[in-house]
Amino acid sequence: MGFASVDPWKGKLAVQELERSVKELGLRGLKLHPTTQAFFPNDSHFYPLWEKAAELEIPVLFHSGQTGVGSGTPGGGYKLKYAHPMLLDDVAADFPSLTIIMAHPAVPWQEEQLAVALHKGNVYIDLSGWSPKYFRPILVKYISSILKNKVLFGSDYPILQPERWLRDFETLELKEEVRQKILLENAKKVLNL
Repeated sequence: MGFASVDPWKGKLAVQELERSVKELGLRGLKLHPTTQAFFPNDSHFYPLWEKAAELEIPVLFHSGQTGVGSGTPGGGYKLKYAHPMLLDDVAADFPSLTIIMAHPAVPWQEEQLAVALHKGNVYIDLSGWSPKYFRPILVKYISSILKNKVLFGSDYPILQPERWLRDFETLELKEEVRQKILLENAKKVLNL
């Protein structure tokens, strides 16, 4: 099952491409990387794209937090500020019918990400990009309790192999019911399956 990606800076063309991707290609969501695409998701310039995604009833997945892209290089041109989860709080509030997925534990803004997901009924978190053995204790506490219905599996393949992620996930102290929600049930709900 694929997600589309568009250049949000292309305005009406991005909106048209998203609609084509869903209606003609059968893609089931929109994936964006604010850090590499250098945009603030809460800038009203991009609101027509979020309106179209809401109209199409597809989730929008935004990269959040630190990225491995350009990591360790001097500068690299990538600015982490674009991937702050509080920017998505604005989008979630302004588009209550839009399903938003924050990709990755949003290091270094983990608590802000958890607050947004807890506060906004239309916001979810995927756990891709980090091995579960590196999850912060507060993330494990939230996903095993008050956010257990709002967390999704993700590996970030090919950077992190699904087999490794799943092996490390097994080491977390979670009830089997919670594991099934994260690995399957929550995604079925988000993707209307």
